[in-house]
Amino acid sequence: MADQVAPENPTPAAAPTVRPKQRVSHRGRSAGGRASSNQQEGKVEEFEPFMLMPRGPPPLTEYLDIFDVDVLKQPNEVNKQAHHTHLYSSNFLIVRRAQEFQIKITFNRPYKPAEDKFAVEFVIGPVPQYSKGTYIPVFPTAKRQSVWSGRVIESSENVVTMGITPSAECIVGKYMTYIGVETPYGIRRTRRDPNTDIYILFNPWSPADPVFLDDVEEREECVMNELGIIYHGAYDDVSERAWNYGQFEFGVLDACLFVMDKADMPLSNRGDVVKVTRVASAMLNSRDDDGVLVGNWSGDYMYGVPPTSWTGSVEILLDYANSSGTPVCYAQCWVYAAVFNTFLRCLGIPSRVVTNFFSAHDNDGNLKMDIILDENGKLDRNRTKDSIWNYHCWNECYMARPDLPSGFGGWQVVDATPQETSDGMFRCGPASVAAIKHGQICYPFDAPFVFAEVNSDVVFYRRRKDGILEVVKVNQTHVGRMVLTKAVLHSGRRDITNQYKFPEGSPEERRVLEKAEEFGCQREKSSPALSDVDVEIHSLDVNVGENFDVTLQFTNRSDQRRTADVYITGTVVYYTGVPSGEVVFKTPKVKLEAMQSKEEKVLVRSEDYMNKLVEQRNIHFIATGKIKETGQIITAMKVIAMHHPKLTVKVTGSPRVSEEMYVSVEFTNPFKFSLENVDLRVEGPGVLPFKYKQYSVIAPGTSITWTEAFSPRRAGSTKVFAKLDCAALRQVYGETELTVQE
Repeated sequence: MADQVAPENPTPAAAPTVRPKQRVSHRGRSAGGRASSNQQEGKVEEFEPFMLMPRGPPPLTEYLDIFDVDVLKQPNEVNKQAHHTHLYSSNFLIVRRAQEFQIKITFNRPYKPAEDKFAVEFVIGPVPQYSKGTYIPVFPTAKRQSVWSGRVIESSENVVTMGITPSAECIVGKYMTYIGVETPYGIRRTRRDPNTDIYILFNPWSPADPVFLDDVEEREECVMNELGIIYHGAYDDVSERAWNYGQFEFGVLDACLFVMDKADMPLSNRGDVVKVTRVASAMLNSRDDDGVLVGNWSGDYMYGVPPTSWTGSVEILLDYANSSGTPVCYAQCWVYAAVFNTFLRCLGIPSRVVTNFFSAHDNDGNLKMDIILDENGKLDRNRTKDSIWNYHCWNECYMARPDLPSGFGGWQVVDATPQETSDGMFRCGPASVAAIKHGQICYPFDAPFVFAEVNSDVVFYRRRKDGILEVVKVNQTHVGRMVLTKAVLHSGRRDITNQYKFPEGSPEERRVLEKAEEFGCQREKSSPALSDVDVEIHSLDVNVGENFDVTLQFTNRSDQRRTADVYITGTVVYYTGVPSGEVVFKTPKVKLEAMQSKEEKVLVRSEDYMNKLVEQRNIHFIATGKIKETGQIITAMKVIAMHHPKLTVKVTGSPRVSEEMYVSVEFTNPFKFSLENVDLRVEGPGVLPFKYKQYSVIAPGTSITWTEAFSPRRAGSTKVFAKLDCAALRQVYGETELTVQE
C-alpha cells in the first residue's frame, strides 16, 4: 500500500461537501454504456417477433398463455426456509445461488411438454446480455439448459411447479422475472411485475459457492447473527460494546446493493466475492469516492453524529441510501468495521469484526515503530511520528481464493478505515490471514500492511547531539499483543492471535520474519544490551473523575547500587495513540541498592486531566530514564483506560411476539458539572427499532428516566442496549438481555 496517511479529521467543524461525478458519454468508445446499476431496468418486450410483422402478431389464443406466476416468497414457504432467508424483512423472494428454489406457474391450460416451449427469464440491469450474465433463460427440460438449470418438479392441471438452480458464479443482486412462451410467430412474455422480482445472494451453505463455510455453528454466527460484540479499550482492560448489525432489517439489502451501484461497479463483477469485498472496502469510507461514512478523529462532531453515539448499522445504511449517496457523519474504526460487517452478512458472505490490541500504524513503511529519546532518556515528542493504536478494528470474511496458492483461502482481512491507499484508493484487502501468519506477504491484497499491524517492533532510539540515532531498546512483543473476536453463538470473547502469528520468540516466528524480509519488510536487526534495571507500570482500574496513583515498580537485578534519572509522562491520547494533552510530567531520581525492588508512586488529580480528556478516556504513561552508573536506557509504557458511569436498562411487559413491552433507560449524572446536549439512543436486534431522545441539560446529581413502548417482531434471545453521548462524556453504555417467546 502506498505510504499515505489519512488526516485525523478531514474537515474539522465543517459539513462534508459532496461533489457530483462528471459522467462522460461512452459514445465513440463503445457500442453501449457499461452496465453498472442494479436499480436501472432494461426494457424487455412483451412480444419478440421472429419476423417482420407490419400489422402486428395474429391472435395467439390457441397457444400456451400465462395466467399467474407465484414465486413462493412468504417467510413460511419453502424457498425462504430452505435458503435461510426467512429473517429478511422484505416483500420479495430472497434466495441464495447454487441452490434450487421453486416457482409456480399457472397456464391457461395443462402444460404439454412435447408441444409447449417456455422459459423462465431472469434479467438484471439496464442492458441484458446472455454473455455478461445479465440475461439468463431457464428451461424446464434437460434437453435445453443454460448456465442455470431448471426442471419441472410437479405438473398438476394448469399449474407447473418448476425448480431453478442459479449458478455458483452468478451475479449477486436483484433480478426481474419473466415467463416467455415460444410461438411460431415469436416469444410472448409476461408483463413487467415487480412482485416477482428475486434477490440472489452468496451461499455459504453450498460447497459450490466460493464463500462456503462448512462449520455449522461458525456459519450461524457469521451469517445469521444480528447481535455483535465489538472489543475496545486496552489490552489488559478490555471493554465491550454491543452492536446491532441489522442485516435483515427492512431496506438494508437494497442499501447494500446501492453501495455497489454508487461505486459504479460493473454488474458482471458482482458474482466475484474478491471483487465485491475489495470495492466495498473502498466504498464504506468517503475519502475518495463519496462512500458511506466520513471519518473524524478530532472530537468536533458539530455537523454529524459522534462515532461513539451509534448503536447499529441500520440507521447509517438507510440514511446513505435514502439521501442518494450523501456520506454519513461520523465514523471511527469500529463503526467502519461494524457497518462493513452488516454489508457482508447481508449479502451472504461470512464475516466477523476483529480487534487488534496495540495495532501499528507505521509512517515510514517498515516493521519498526520508532520512539525517539534525547540523550538523557527523555521522550522527544516532536521527532516521534509513528503511532500505535490502542486498538484497531477490521473485518475478516470467509472465501476461497483461487487466485492464490492452495492453503491461502479461508479467513481474509478487509478494512474500510481509511489509513493508506491501495491501488490509488483508501481500502485494504482482502488479505489472506494464513498468508500473513506464514510471512507470504507477496500475495494480493495489502498483506504487508496488515502484517506490520500485528508484527512491528517498538524501537527506542537515543538521539545524540550530533543527530545520530542509537538503538537502545527493542520491544518485540508490544505490537499485536492480542487479537479478539466474538465467540461463536455466545457472548464470550475468542482470542485468535495464533491465527495471525506464531508464539513470540518461537523458531516458527523467526522463520516467518525472515520470509517477510525476503519480500521487502525491514526489521530492526540490532540487539542492544539489556539493562540490569527494569521498570514496570502497574495496571489499575480508575473511574472518570477520580484521583489515582500510578505505581512504577523498579527492580535492580545487579549486585551493585544503581541510580536512575527517570522521566514520567502522562498524556491524554486518542485511541489511535495520537497525543492530545499532557497531564503529568515528573522527574524523580530513583536510588536502588543491589538486588532491590522499589515502588515509586505518581499522583494524578482529576483537575489535571478532566478538562483534557477525549472520548476514549485514555491516558498513556511512558516512563523512560538513564542509569547513571551504566548509561543504559530503561523504558515502560502503559495505557490507562478510564471507566465511564453506566446506564441502567430495564425491560418490562410480556416478552411475546407482537405484545406491548416497555424499555426504560436510567442515568444519574455523577459529576460536579452539568452535561449539555445529551443524546440517548436505544435499540434491540429483532425486537426494538432504533429510538432517539435528546436532553438539553442534566444537572449535577440529577437522574433521568426515558421509557419507550415497543412490540417484539420475532422470537429468540437478544439484547436491548442504549448509549448516552455528549461533548463532556462519550460512550456511556448499558444493556439488558431479553428472550422473546412466540
